[in-house]
Amino acid sequence: MSTENEGTAVPPAPSAPPVPVDAPAAPAPEGQTSQGPGPYGQDSQGQSAHGQGAPGGAAHHGVSSSAPDPSWPPPPPPTSPYGDGGSGSGGGWGSSYQQPAPKSGRGRGGLAAALLVAALVAGGLGGGLGYTLAKNNDDNSGSTTVSASSSGGDVKRDPGTVAGVAAKALPSTVTIEAESTNGEGGTGTGFVFDKQGHIVTNNHVVAGAVDGGKLTATFPSGKKYDAEVVGHAQGYDVAVIKLKDAPSDLKPLTLGDSDKVAVGDATIAIGAPFGLSDTVTTGIISAKNRPVASSDGSGSQASYMSALQTDASINPGNSGGPLLDAQGNVIGINSAIQSTGNGGFGTGQSGSIGLGFAIPINQAEYVAQELIKTGKPVYAKIGASVSLDDSSDGAQITDQGAGGAAPVEPGGPAAKAGLKPGDVITKLDDRVIDSGPTLIGEIWTHQPGDKVTITYERGGKQHTAEVTLGSRIGDN
Repeated sequence: MSTENEGTAVPPAPSAPPVPVDAPAAPAPEGQTSQGPGPYGQDSQGQSAHGQGAPGGAAHHGVSSSAPDPSWPPPPPPTSPYGDGGSGSGGGWGSSYQQPAPKSGRGRGGLAAALLVAALVAGGLGGGLGYTLAKNNDDNSGSTTVSASSSGGDVKRDPGTVAGVAAKALPSTVTIEAESTNGEGGTGTGFVFDKQGHIVTNNHVVAGAVDGGKLTATFPSGKKYDAEVVGHAQGYDVAVIKLKDAPSDLKPLTLGDSDKVAVGDATIAIGAPFGLSDTVTTGIISAKNRPVASSDGSGSQASYMSALQTDASINPGNSGGPLLDAQGNVIGINSAIQSTGNGGFGTGQSGSIGLGFAIPINQAEYVAQELIKTGKPVYAKIGASVSLDDSSDGAQITDQGAGGAAPVEPGGPAAKAGLKPGDVITKLDDRVIDSGPTLIGEIWTHQPGDKVTITYERGGKQHTAEVTLGSRIGDN
């Protein structure tokens, strides 16, 4: 599930929990390093720093703009394709990491468009190859078939085993095929959210079908349903679709509590890697609160998350699928991978290297409920524009907002808390903030109206302030 959203290049994800690093330079065209800092777009509505900080970076490819755009959200910092570390004076999220950028589980747009198609072709190629090998074996009269003994008694798989969890969860997952009006498409995954036929997935899985495209959802039983997009959130990378003529026997997956997940907990991922539907893989939670940023698959808008990291094998096509705990509860939505540049199945798409990222289900549930209720996402914000300057050890409030707007929204949450341009935010509650994008990702784990404690530096001295988060409705 590489987050191969098209549009903007994104910073690679750090290999360790967030620590202060040199801030990234201003976004530049893909393949080029930027030569200077640039303001992070304004708060959700174009007012910089909504608390939109991009976590360390699952990589969707694309080109970042060289100047802040007054429209929201701001583009993430530049990085060379596949997070190769770039060259020159720029750098990703702190050039010291020099890691490849993660990519979305489903390809998209321009470069992404080709990747989307590749995901479908990869699935077909995989199936065809399997059939060919099986046929050749069947035609080989010299082969020997060994039958399992039927006298050993029935095999019982307890509900708590991986097989037991998979058997219960698979019937409530779907393989999603999205096709845009120009015929380009891709494959992703989703899972049953309620009995009314709502399916939760990633925004980048369905982005191509939002404006008049075609969507289908296929269950492991082979039953296929047409579907429509109910709502999508580019910033969160979450979307909800609804089955047309949904069956009456849908069984929603049980949602867990991602706040209670611990490093080392077992995980089970379900999806359609490279188009191979109903694939189950296992692993553990290898880290929590991992900053990840990616573009959204339809342009320059970015998505951010404070992700659950897992080593369960996740590949293009897994995007939108459930990440389960050992009891079968959904704890996250698989969304991105850190990957090398080598493709799989001859498609040029990169595969898993054991670094997958999932949107925590507590955040995704809130987003999904808002999308079902109103069709639009609601984002928390602080109302201040933060810089992407590589020289800052935190999220620095800029001297000027995007598009000439005020850097601190008059009457907004940050202004009420006494924050000013030049202040460097280093913590949000107990989370270390190493950059503007990381701040955004952390703020978006909260809901409007939540009270948070911000630690910031001004004039060489440390201060704290309590901020009541504001809200922004919609992606634009």
